[in-house]
Amino acid sequence: MILSVSRRTDIVAFYLDWFFNRLKEGYVLVRNPMNYHQVSKIYLSASDIDCIVFWTKDPTNILDKISMLDDYIYYFHITITGYDRKIEPNVAPKEHIIKSFQKLSQIIGSERVIWRYDPIIISRDIDVEYHRKKFEFIASQLSGYTQRCTISFVDMYKKTERNMKGLNVQNISDAQKIEIATAISEIARAYGLKVETCCEDIDLSRVGICHGKCIDDDLIARISGRRINAKKDKNQRAACGCVESVDIGVYNTCKHGCLYCYANYSNKAVNSNVKMHDPRSPMLIGNVEPEDVIIKRKAQRLIDSQISFFD
Repeated sequence: MILSVSRRTDIVAFYLDWFFNRLKEGYVLVRNPMNYHQVSKIYLSASDIDCIVFWTKDPTNILDKISMLDDYIYYFHITITGYDRKIEPNVAPKEHIIKSFQKLSQIIGSERVIWRYDPIIISRDIDVEYHRKKFEFIASQLSGYTQRCTISFVDMYKKTERNMKGLNVQNISDAQKIEIATAISEIARAYGLKVETCCEDIDLSRVGICHGKCIDDDLIARISGRRINAKKDKNQRAACGCVESVDIGVYNTCKHGCLYCYANYSNKAVNSNVKMHDPRSPMLIGNVEPEDVIIKRKAQRLIDSQISFFD
């Protein structure tokens, strides 16, 4: 089983004590987002987990705790954009995040720390040149500390449109996507970075950018030294290349407050949920209720035979 920690919220930045408590206890309870009282019990021993994929906007909190993951295979997605606090109200200063990114890379290696420059937004104040300058600055700081950058273009969900009202965010045409991607590809090449897209239909291979997969069986095989027998994740969108994983996060719990976020419905919902967080609970938010039906989720090992990359 591949554990996703988490697409739904930033556990590394805000709920790390809870996460390590769950590893210590050996299991976590996760509510079905579509069925409140249906709860999965997921076992977290190293023998059950093929890989942990972390997603965060700030890895600082885990730097002095990374040894607690010694029994696990894992890697990180770390989002660093060029936006200010008008769009990312509670994200730490980018210089601080970059330093933490560099330190994490020095500890675990550049292959296991992936930079995400996403989502890409075009607005009244944010144009192609804006992205060119911001991307180049960040790339210059991360060169040698990562091997890959993942990009995506903003999806204008209804809640995203509502949250970003007043910023004059524009729909990005295919021509604009190609222009931005071309600039990013040229910069990335200069700094030794491979660029891939996340969940994008547009074909950017003409500018040297291919479709990627954030839950990446090929990467897991390389860092574990074993083949991964994993299927495409049927719960993700058609354009998503990710293989199957189990996410232990909860929507409406991320405190970064980014206006483009698809995982938060409203600040009110986030504040309400945060008040119910207990780092000692088996659940990220709240606790077991009398009406809950707990289903033990069997861990399906995906790791196959050992492989050699020197053949």
